[in-house]
Amino acid sequence: MSLLAELRSGGKPAMARALARIERDPHGAETIALLDAAWDNPLGHVIGLTGPPGVGKSTLTSALIARWRAAGLTVGVIAVDPSSQRTGGALLGDRTRLILDPEDQGIFVRSMAARDRLGGLAALTFPAMVLMRAVYDRVLIETVGVGQSETDVTQVADTVVFCVQPASGDSLQFMKAGIVEIPHVAVVTKADLGVPAIRARADLVGALSLAEDVTGWKVPVVLVSSTLGDGMDKLMEALDGHHAHLSEGAGKAQRAEQGSKWLTEAVREEFGRRGLARAGHGLRLAHGASPFGRAAGILAELSTAP
Repeated sequence: MSLLAELRSGGKPAMARALARIERDPHGAETIALLDAAWDNPLGHVIGLTGPPGVGKSTLTSALIARWRAAGLTVGVIAVDPSSQRTGGALLGDRTRLILDPEDQGIFVRSMAARDRLGGLAALTFPAMVLMRAVYDRVLIETVGVGQSETDVTQVADTVVFCVQPASGDSLQFMKAGIVEIPHVAVVTKADLGVPAIRARADLVGALSLAEDVTGWKVPVVLVSSTLGDGMDKLMEALDGHHAHLSEGAGKAQRAEQGSKWLTEAVREEFGRRGLARAGHGLRLAHGASPFGRAAGILAELSTAP
């Protein structure tokens, strides 16, 4: 049985072991073989959930999981948490707020510490996403909620969901920061607040009108109350609509670009700008090629070079 087949049939313990392996030995032969196989055999739709702290991302995550599980879909969740100043590990704030059935074998949740990364993600997020994408029907990545620097989610998600809440001024702040250029779906949370939510939606529609998606996708803005369930049907339609849009061709190009950027960042983190210069043309991936084997080869070569 192949490594990927073992992962798909092994349930939660197999996924936990695989994630521990890539954290312990990220460039080992068995790790690379598994990641390459997962890259070549994607299954799920990857959704990135971003927005400022307190906007209700965890509540929305729970609501989305409930909808997907009711539809018979399996779900993998990556919850990127703030880091402990003492240990560097995840504080597990996002994970503990999720409303989940621990006995449900169709859900797998992994918390990760953002540590010193400012983009709202952890270093392990990309390879973990690739593994989960090869196993689960839906993969949800909830970012740490660091605010206006939180744009790295575009490098791991097929569909980015940007959340704001009523009467917060977030839509205007993020317009100035340029972050309104990253979402594929926008959500105004806490829609049960009424008029302030409607105003926030109008502000967000105005801000998003300044951004242009070259693929021709128009960003829908959805009013949602996760606790009451209001607007969830429209949100699910928006997510499925963008998934269908990607399947027309833009999705493969987007994932290929993500792989290339991850490869470049992996070399940069290990060897800096000089490493990038020495790697040169080796950083160029063939369309759709896995970045993991290439990264291991480049890093090994740079490690032994004088």
